[in-house]
Amino acid sequence: MNYFTNILYMINYIFLMVFIFFFILHRYSKRTTFLICFSSFCLLTFLDFFKLNIFPDSKLSYVITTIIQIIITQSVAIIISKKRDTKILFMGLSSSNYVIAGSTMAIILHIYTGNEIISILGSVIVHIAILLFLYFRLRKICLKCQEMEYLKNWWELCLIPVFFYCSFTFLAYFPNRLYDIPDNILGVGIFIITMFVSYVVILRYVESQSENADIYWKNIFMQEYIKGLERQYYMLEQSERNMKILRHDMRHYSKIIDAMLAQKKYDEIKKITEHINNVADENKIIKYCNNLIANTIISKMMEKARFLGIKVNLDISIPKEIPVNDYEFTLVIANLFENAIICVKDFEENRKNIYVKVNCSEEHLLIHMKNEYDHQIEFDLTTGLPKSTNGENHGLGMQSVLSFSEKNGGETGCYLEDGFFNIILFAKF
Repeated sequence: MNYFTNILYMINYIFLMVFIFFFILHRYSKRTTFLICFSSFCLLTFLDFFKLNIFPDSKLSYVITTIIQIIITQSVAIIISKKRDTKILFMGLSSSNYVIAGSTMAIILHIYTGNEIISILGSVIVHIAILLFLYFRLRKICLKCQEMEYLKNWWELCLIPVFFYCSFTFLAYFPNRLYDIPDNILGVGIFIITMFVSYVVILRYVESQSENADIYWKNIFMQEYIKGLERQYYMLEQSERNMKILRHDMRHYSKIIDAMLAQKKYDEIKKITEHINNVADENKIIKYCNNLIANTIISKMMEKARFLGIKVNLDISIPKEIPVNDYEFTLVIANLFENAIICVKDFEENRKNIYVKVNCSEEHLLIHMKNEYDHQIEFDLTTGLPKSTNGENHGLGMQSVLSFSEKNGGETGCYLEDGFFNIILFAKF
């Protein structure tokens, strides 16, 4: 039995599982995730024992066992992951590349020293050094990328770790090993450095794309917010001007009413009081909730709905201070409200109905939007939310809603019932 090779493989699998554990968002508890990773490590180690010691000369056995180990490794990443998509596949494939440097260092030290203990210790040190570097420099980026909804299809990026791994295999192991051609050591070292630099560049680029998308949506939101404030300010000025006129004219109305009373023309008095009430109602500033930002956007959406002849049934309860980010929260309301308006704006007048319920407190958040709908909806199997049929750059609003829900530990669901589309977001703080 070749103890040296067995130990090196075992060390590789330990750090492989550590990488998967730390760099993937967990679906289960830490204990359950650890048990899954540990069980996978034991299975991989057993298969290595089978491959290296039971049938050491069988190339067929080596190939089949290696394929099974690859499937197990990638399956672990997908099983424990909170989100099961191509981003997780990218992380799982990258985990195999991560252990390349440590195993290569062991081979290099063994070539030059011939000491197996020094080779094993050198391999462990390199593994630990790379793990710490990745943990403190790239872990946050990796986890953030998995949470992002802006970039969903990572199939092209998955090719990068695949080709890196294949290139390294042909360079260092097949058809000739580093033991056979030690002159390749420098080239292998530069190749590994290039691989890690490429990962840093790729993840930094993805992070910048995410930040650009966030900035874009914040700018859109701020534009709507500023327009809403300008509109409210204009309405307030107009209301104050009209109310000043009304107050100025009240003494004339009073004289007219006195004259009508003397003549007992009560119907005319009633018409005058109705006119005064109508003027007062027309100039009343509507306040939908106590939160300034939310009230501004809701006012903007209500104005848009009235312009399109849409009837909105509102049930709003939002305090001045809320336990979530005001802008993100209001952006969710704006996205869902606007989606509902777009959906019903071309319907017949009797079908232009939207129901909006928003209840936010220190303990929980409930958002329920309902509108009439008469088309087929294709739901995303991963998110459970409707897919956009308007092209690649559409549907980002719904992704923003999902991102807000997940960030605040909420649940989002939608369904069709009796010709109405319903979407509910609930979070308990």
